[in-house]
Amino acid sequence: MREVPRHVFAPAKRRHEAYGDHPIPIGEMQTISQPYMVAVMIEHLRLRGGERVLEIGTGSGYQAAVLSRLAAEVYTVECFPSLAADARLVLQRLGCPSVRVMDADGCQGLADQAPYNGIIVAAAAAFIPPPLRAQLADGGRLVMPVGGPEGQRLVIVTRQAGTFIEEKAVTCRFVPLLGADVQ
Repeated sequence: MREVPRHVFAPAKRRHEAYGDHPIPIGEMQTISQPYMVAVMIEHLRLRGGERVLEIGTGSGYQAAVLSRLAAEVYTVECFPSLAADARLVLQRLGCPSVRVMDADGCQGLADQAPYNGIIVAAAAAFIPPPLRAQLADGGRLVMPVGGPEGQRLVIVTRQAGTFIEEKAVTCRFVPLLGADVQ
């Protein structure tokens, strides 16, 4: 995380907040996640360096930039074209060639590049969308906040021999996941 300058992902009027341990609004009612939560979620992926990772909820591109330092390939999906375009520019300027930004419904994942060794979802829903589970490689891990406005918890799903093992981690608060499978 020290290698990724968080301030370049923040809106100009919010750059003075870039290194605080809190989310930062970026437009479209979305945020750059709290740095602590970015670290916790990425740590739960247990990356070693050669993985293919899918991120749902590109936002500003900050988490994708961090992931690009830890995984071989990063595919990131954003449903707001304006955020995807901005993230794409910042990631290109920072030299993150292993990150591919896609405009799409994150609930559907990105099946044409599956399977993924890690899937990280930066938005909450009441359940994990089935297409995301289906795109997880055997031995892969999916990290996502699950719950609603009353409370959310980080859930880690590990796929082993075709079965899914779930564990719950810390409480959290994320923006809602948008898409066809969670509406």
